[in-house]
Amino acid sequence: MIKRSFLGLVKPRLQYSLVSDTVRELPVPSKVTLLLKEPGNGGGTTPPKVGDAVKTGQKLSASPEDAEYVIASVTGTVSGITPYVDGYGQKYTAITIEASSQDEWDDQFNKELTLDTVQNFFEYAPGNPSFKAFADPEKRIQAIVINGMEEDLLITTNQYVVKNHAQEIKSGIQVLKKITDIDRILMAVPESLFQEANTTGAEVKTVSDIYPDGLPHTIMKDVLGQVVEAGNAPEDMGVAFIAAEAVAALGAAFDTGRLPVTKLLTVVGKDGATTNVRARIGTPLRDVLQVCDISLSDRDRLILGGPMRGAATYSEELPLGPGTDGVVVQDEGNSAEVTDYPCINCGECVRICPVKIPVNMLVRFLEARLYEDAAAMYDLHCCIECGLCSYVCVSRIPIFQYIKVGKYELSLTETAEAE
Repeated sequence: MIKRSFLGLVKPRLQYSLVSDTVRELPVPSKVTLLLKEPGNGGGTTPPKVGDAVKTGQKLSASPEDAEYVIASVTGTVSGITPYVDGYGQKYTAITIEASSQDEWDDQFNKELTLDTVQNFFEYAPGNPSFKAFADPEKRIQAIVINGMEEDLLITTNQYVVKNHAQEIKSGIQVLKKITDIDRILMAVPESLFQEANTTGAEVKTVSDIYPDGLPHTIMKDVLGQVVEAGNAPEDMGVAFIAAEAVAALGAAFDTGRLPVTKLLTVVGKDGATTNVRARIGTPLRDVLQVCDISLSDRDRLILGGPMRGAATYSEELPLGPGTDGVVVQDEGNSAEVTDYPCINCGECVRICPVKIPVNMLVRFLEARLYEDAAAMYDLHCCIECGLCSYVCVSRIPIFQYIKVGKYELSLTETAEAE
């Protein structure tokens, strides 16, 4: 999969993994934990309390005025309401539900084909879609790209959906056209999945199987011929990206009348073997690893996401989220240790960067927490967050993590100034 030349004179060649044909289905877990983001505003439902009975597919929010919500993935009883703070300081309410073995489905979802319905029930869907841009008059979305590519190496989630659930994607496309009045819907897939994608009714575009060509910013440039300006998103240029898994979930929900409550993910073991697993959203990672016969030792590394863009986490008790496409487990001996060794100006990060950022200078400002200077002088907001700079760094500087923190800190500053 990886070809690296002597002295780095040629860029390493990183290829996406091929789609897996089988999926392991997890049974209903004994409990799930749903992370409800705080704060929010807008419409919501009655807040849950410890001891409340909930049904599968029931919408749960923190208050009647809160637009943030989660969808119960099991039928059972709320056993815990606790605060949770992620690695970037974002606050959540962790709602733990003791699950019964049988599903009793909630009937709130009315299958009315409107944008309001989709916003009210599918912001917590697998694939982590967001439909807010379609309701924003400043965005003026003119095209939708269904991404059948993966956003990291070793992951095969969207490819599996394109290969095995083309009919659900076709139904989801019809839903998208109805609720948005947008006729131009494209699908980006590797060449090996062109035939399956062509049955969905979307305008199919093939994408290179070389990483990071599956990222939205790269697809915008290579497929649509548009370069996303620094600090902007594709939505700012009139193009909305939605994962193939999310579109298939949308189509299946309107066909069956039941909201999606399971997530497909790729699990990568210590030996590099991959397994696709489908589990209820909120399932503890421990249950996912157990079905794949993976055990953790004290100093093993557990990564949510893929090896290039994923984030290490501290506990296998954390829940599976709607946007968790992969879990990677590395044993202590094979984990790349980061250091505080200074940059040696070897130029590898600059050579491999797909958008030609002077990464060697950028990281110096990020290490010093000079985030505004990093953005103004060394193109922080141009970064598409592929992680290639960290992959090739000779000094083992966690450049990708510095970039993520820098962008996050700047977003907090901008929000505070706006308020």
